[in-house]
Amino acid sequence: MAGLGFSHTPVSVAKVNTKYRKIRTSIPVPESIPLLTEMYALESHSMHGQLPIVWERAKGAQVSDKWGNTWIDFTSTIFVANAGHGNPRITEALNRVINKPLLHTYTYASQERIEYLRYLIEKTPKQFEKAFLLSAGTEATEAALKLVRLKGQKNNKAKQGVICFDGAFHGRTLGAQLMTGNAAARSWIGYQDPDIHHLPFPFPWDEDVQSDPQNAFTKALERLASEKGLDLERDICGFMLETFQGWGAIFYPKSYVQELVKFAKERNILVVFDEMQAGFGRTGALFGYMHYDVEPDLICCGKGASSGLPLAIVLGSSEVMDLPDIGSMSSTHSANPLCCVAGHANLEALFEDNLIDNARVLGELFHTELNKIRHKYSKYIKYVFGEGLLAALIFQNDIGEPYVSLCDLISEKAMQKGLLVVHTGRESIKLAPPLCIELEALLEGLEVLEEAIKESLEQLDVT
Repeated sequence: MAGLGFSHTPVSVAKVNTKYRKIRTSIPVPESIPLLTEMYALESHSMHGQLPIVWERAKGAQVSDKWGNTWIDFTSTIFVANAGHGNPRITEALNRVINKPLLHTYTYASQERIEYLRYLIEKTPKQFEKAFLLSAGTEATEAALKLVRLKGQKNNKAKQGVICFDGAFHGRTLGAQLMTGNAAARSWIGYQDPDIHHLPFPFPWDEDVQSDPQNAFTKALERLASEKGLDLERDICGFMLETFQGWGAIFYPKSYVQELVKFAKERNILVVFDEMQAGFGRTGALFGYMHYDVEPDLICCGKGASSGLPLAIVLGSSEVMDLPDIGSMSSTHSANPLCCVAGHANLEALFEDNLIDNARVLGELFHTELNKIRHKYSKYIKYVFGEGLLAALIFQNDIGEPYVSLCDLISEKAMQKGLLVVHTGRESIKLAPPLCIELEALLEGLEVLEEAIKESLEQLDVT
């Protein structure tokens, strides 16, 4: 069957009935298989491979199907539902606009757009004077690439060089993929932009990086300049950083980023953070870059920007944001009134319902408990990375070899028990519950995760 990433054979599993979880059927649900089969037949298989669940409704930190099963959600639909599924502020705002009705305005003005932009700029750091609203994260990183190069042209840079990082992911459109730090992901393009460069990511297991992060940055940059024949002053106009390495929630060393920003500011080079997964409270701060105590020139946001509707944002200074001529940078669904009210209500929820604080406070407990699990299974879990209500468990043996199949099995067993985790397809399991999750639900989800790990190790007979 096309689309299979996990077994689609229903398995009789233990029934569950708690306040937050309900498993009442075989998993996957037998009646869901024909629906999934039809979807696989009608849709490009690039969209498939996830856990075989047909969602019916989602509220707060729970996801339900129509056969009576309910899961605790540790995915937030891959970092989207930060304010919680079906957040009442957001649904009420959407209903007001739908009932007008006002579904689309192209780039004509609307009150919803004006009010959202005002609130967005008021609530974000002062260096962000203007916003560009889009509908997908990859559009935002593409727009940032254009802005960086336009600023480079204005500054009379000899080349339009942009430095990115190995392993980073910035989207699936052309410019975004050229910046992505994975050669295989770029191979379909047929060529490489000679002015997009990649530095090695400063992983925490690199002893040289950890002993002197600032020097590690300087040395990596010097090697790049020597290999590519670059004049770093004249040939580079921007840095593009994922706030953390996505697959493992791995942050840069703080002083490494500070040295990078210092280097850039001294040479009129723009610094851009890709905040798709890190933004809007996920890490216990409004934006993830804040953990580095730096001020980027541009940030690219998406996913958690609206907790459900297609909304992405580039934020920056007026000087940079106004570089494109009128009409030269827009999108059909930019500033859609429904997305604007969702974004507005999402921000209100983060600030007025203390969801950022909740992410920070619960995040401390979250990581404490995850590290207890790591210590218990230290032979298999090498690291726990992340901040706030973001975490990744890295499954490796003592010599760094990955336990990919173990992660696959843990994800599947967690689903069978009523917990959804982020399946990465590699040696990590990522966790990102909605920021509104209750303490009791968070702890119950962690108990289920530990059960899934224990049973998976027993099944694979590696204990």
